[in-house]
Amino acid sequence: MGFMLPSPESPRERARTLMSRKDGIEAEITAQVSILKAHSCDMTTPLVDREGFPRADLDIYAIRQARVRIIELRNDLKDVMNEIGKALEQVYDPALAPPPTAGASSETPSDSSADAEQPSLPFAKVDGVAPGSPAAEAVCDSSGLLREDMITKFGHLTKASFSASSLQPLAELVNISENRELQVQVFREGQEVSLKFTPRKGWGGRGMLGCHIVPYAES
Repeated sequence: MGFMLPSPESPRERARTLMSRKDGIEAEITAQVSILKAHSCDMTTPLVDREGFPRADLDIYAIRQARVRIIELRNDLKDVMNEIGKALEQVYDPALAPPPTAGASSETPSDSSADAEQPSLPFAKVDGVAPGSPAAEAVCDSSGLLREDMITKFGHLTKASFSASSLQPLAELVNISENRELQVQVFREGQEVSLKFTPRKGWGGRGMLGCHIVPYAES
């Protein structure tokens, strides 16, 4: 059988296209921010003096243009990030995949039943959490993410979203979820615990979560 290229309409290809669009938007935002920096101002710098007149030391037109464009681009980025999330859900969650086309093989009832039983099974284990990190500050009934927590759900990802021993889907989800709240369920001391945390850069340590997560497989 010859090699077949993925359909341009497949969730995986759509996710790649959206990722490229995201990179382009972020690059343009950086360029517009550079314009503001070149004029020694940011999005909140006053453009009028104390008497309410436009400041003579600033190029008001250029600054306003850059600010408007940044706002537009940030809105576009938000929309693209939402679309990326939906595309990745279809890539990694079999239940959300589009129906097969005519002639394609479909899941057997037993496969569907097996997938339905997977969400509560752990697929990863927390091997370490940095103090003061987003993972450590997760919102839940007791504390943040803890070492030895068994992850049963991460955002929309469940055990059925992974193959072999790779956590690539989780890494990709974190990468597109900067400053967006993620819901996570873990198995801790015989109980399931729900947490919420927000991946972010610049918290003072490595990565956007500040924790080390490893694949888990029952022995």
